[in-house]
Amino acid sequence: MKVEKEPVNWIDAFELLKDLIQNSQRKKKIIFIDELSWMDTQKGGLYNRLTCQIYLKPFKLYECEEYLKSRNINLNRYDILELYMAIGGIPFYWTYVEKGLSVAQNIDKMFFADDAPLRDEFKYLYASLFKNPQNYIDVVTVLAKKKVGFTRDEISKETGISNSGNLTKILDELISCDFIRKYSVFGKKVRDALYQLTDFYTLFYFQFLRKRPAEENFWSLQTDTSVRNTWCGLAFERVCLNHIAEIKTKLGISGVLTEVHSWSCKEDKSKGLKGAQIDLVIVRNDRIINLCEMKYSISEYNFTQKDDESLRNKIVSLKTVSKTKYSIHPVLVTTYGLSEGKYSGIIQRVVNSEDLFVNI
Repeated sequence: MKVEKEPVNWIDAFELLKDLIQNSQRKKKIIFIDELSWMDTQKGGLYNRLTCQIYLKPFKLYECEEYLKSRNINLNRYDILELYMAIGGIPFYWTYVEKGLSVAQNIDKMFFADDAPLRDEFKYLYASLFKNPQNYIDVVTVLAKKKVGFTRDEISKETGISNSGNLTKILDELISCDFIRKYSVFGKKVRDALYQLTDFYTLFYFQFLRKRPAEENFWSLQTDTSVRNTWCGLAFERVCLNHIAEIKTKLGISGVLTEVHSWSCKEDKSKGLKGAQIDLVIVRNDRIINLCEMKYSISEYNFTQKDDESLRNKIVSLKTVSKTKYSIHPVLVTTYGLSEGKYSGIIQRVVNSEDLFVNI
């Protein structure tokens, strides 16, 4: 196609491209534009000219399993779960999983080796997605301090970012990119909603990479350490929160209208409350509340007397504070299921990690 005059801006250039496509006699046309995102700036011709946005969700567990199978990488579901706890469902990160290596070897190679591709990912990740990334980093750094998260007012106070439209923009963009989630607390007002860090890589970074351990086999040496076990419990909870639809399917309530919350109360001796924290409360329209306990284990979970006392305290506290008239059904979400024992009878339903791999 002969061009009579050179385009003076991107809009002119794309108009020429459109004419070329329309006048082409070829049936199949492939247009490749490299680094298009860098043209999307306030000084460029593409700014604010989007016709639509496509939300690409992270992979679920079953999709990660299918991806590994497509590459002839045979890992069992427990191994896939552990990898997911470290890197989440980001397809790009899964491309670094190598055939023939154990999970520990793969994690060492991805994060802790001298040339580990994800070792310095944190400092590039936020800079590549956000203009003025420091404010976004400040927010996730604060959220990494507390498992349950912070309110908007608390985030503003901790970061020094004014509680204004700018903070709204930062929080909304972090949510849309799946770094954090906003959730309501059962029985509290919307303004008391909490923001919680949910990005698996960022969680892993703050737990293990921020201090830059020098040992190349760091992860292989962490088997059954207290630090790793604590991380496993937290990361498994995040996996469960990322697979609530699968949990509802297992419980047979996928067609029931529900609200998903977290809940907590502080100790109040005057009311006989010891204090309690529940990370997943499913409030059902059929007047039942599923109180979900999420427990990571390398074998069938043994529900102990301590677990029983803790769960009964949570049920009593929830009923007392919320004054709910709904029936409360405790659910255990764990890796390998529940070991039947003296204290297991309180659990109404069990969801195991196999149930989280369901394609729904």
